Amino acid sequence: MPTSNQNLKPAKLQDLLPHPASLSDAELLTQLLDPGAIAGQRVHPAESLLLSFGGLRGLQIASRLPKSERAGLDDCLAMQLQVAHELVSRQLKQSLQRGVSLTSPATTMEYLQTVLRDRRREIFTCLFLDTRHRVLAAEDLFQGSIDGACVYPRIVAERALRLSAAAVIVAHNHPSGVSEPSLADQAITRRLKDALLLLEIRLLDHFVVGDGPPVSMASRGML
Repeated sequence: MPTSNQNLKPAKLQDLLPHPASLSDAELLTQLLDPGAIAGQRVHPAESLLLSFGGLRGLQIASRLPKSERAGLDDCLAMQLQVAHELVSRQLKQSLQRGVSLTSPATTMEYLQTVLRDRRREIFTCLFLDTRHRVLAAEDLFQGSIDGACVYPRIVAERALRLSAAAVIVAHNHPSGVSEPSLADQAITRRLKDALLLLEIRLLDHFVVGDGPPVSMASRGML
């Protein structure tokens, strides 16, 4: 006579694992290092890595360092972390490029923080928008050193014309982590605004990205 257990189907992996949002940082990292791992079955270095590098963000930053500067984080794990970060960056960028209308500074902050916050060099990026403030392109136009980048308004204007942009949002990071706009930031913002106005293109905002939330220069009255 068949038992009731014979009618049970084998458990699927997704039935055994909790939803990612319910996992701790260590558990989430364990899933990245060993997909499908079930708590208690195998031992992983996730907790130790988080402690050594100061959390998930510290690990992500360390993954881009030379091997000699990230003792305890081998090449394989470093590449996995870089791939995870790149997937998130591309997903956000593709979401912007599908015609999303940017109507407030908060709409762009997640994308800008993801792509700029932990870069070791200063990067100047531009979001080119149409008349309805939908994103036509998101591009890094200039790269500098750890404390500055040369920005040429003419190049920004030329790129905006080629894309038939009606408006532009620009942003750059401060590798120091301090997101307060400098006097140089304010000066280049004025130059960009004037150059674009000659072509009837609006500069909507200039964000400065540091350790905290990006600073909107428009909300500070600096445009």
